[in-house]
Amino acid sequence: MTELPPARPSGPPPADTPARPSVSLAIYDMDRTITHMPTWTPFLLHTARKSGAPWRLALVPFAGVAALGYVGKLISRGRLKYLMQRMMLGKRMTPAEERRAAEAFADRVMRDGVFASARAQIEADRAAGYRLVMATASYRFYVEAIARRLGFDAVIGTESLRDRDGVLLAGIEGENCYGPAKLRMIQAWMDREGIARDHAHVRFYSDHVSDAPTFEWADEPFAVNAHGPLRLLAKAKGWPMPDWER
Repeated sequence: MTELPPARPSGPPPADTPARPSVSLAIYDMDRTITHMPTWTPFLLHTARKSGAPWRLALVPFAGVAALGYVGKLISRGRLKYLMQRMMLGKRMTPAEERRAAEAFADRVMRDGVFASARAQIEADRAAGYRLVMATASYRFYVEAIARRLGFDAVIGTESLRDRDGVLLAGIEGENCYGPAKLRMIQAWMDREGIARDHAHVRFYSDHVSDAPTFEWADEPFAVNAHGPLRLLAKAKGWPMPDWER
C-alpha cells in the first residue's frame, strides 16, 4: 500500500500562519477507485439473477451490442445506461424492489469487492476530520447503500428518472455524473450545503482521466491506480499516484 497522505494537524494554527479552511472534504470516485471493478453491469446482472425475471439474462448479448455502440461513439453513455437498465431491470422498479436490490448488491460488494487500501484511506481521512463524499458516474439509487456501509457522509451520483409516485424508471434525470459534469455536480452540492470553495480544503481520489477537471480543481489530487492517460497526466502535473491494487 502506498503511504497514506498525512493527516492535517489538530489545534489552532501558529500565529504567523493563515487560518485553515473551515471545511475539509475528501471526495472519492467509486468504480475502480474504491471497488475492484465497475459496478453498474454487475449490479444489473446480480439484480436480474435475483429477481422474479431471470429470463432477462438472455438479453445480455443485446446489452453487449449496445456497449459496442457506445465504444463506436454511436450512442452516448446516458443512452447506454438507459438501454442496459431497460433490458436488465425492466421499465420500472418500485421503491421496495429498488431498496432490496441496492442492499443485496451492497452486501456482495462489501464482501470482497473493495480495495483494502481504499478502506484504510477512508478511515484515515475520517480520523483526520474530513467529511467523506462519494462522487461517481454510477446511479445514486444503488451507490448509497455501498457508501453507507463505508461510512460516507454524502453521495453525488447520476440521478434516475422517477414517476410521480417515486417509482424508479429507466433513464437519467439531469446530467450523467461524468467528466466535467462531475465537477459541476460537486460544486452544486457544495452550494446546497453552504460550503464556499475558498473556505474548503478538498482532497480528490479517482482512477480515471475523465476526472481531470476535478483533479485540477482539488487542493490535493490523488491519481489512484493510475493507468494509461491518467498516469501520463499525473506525472506531468506532479500528482501523487497511490496504488491500491496491490
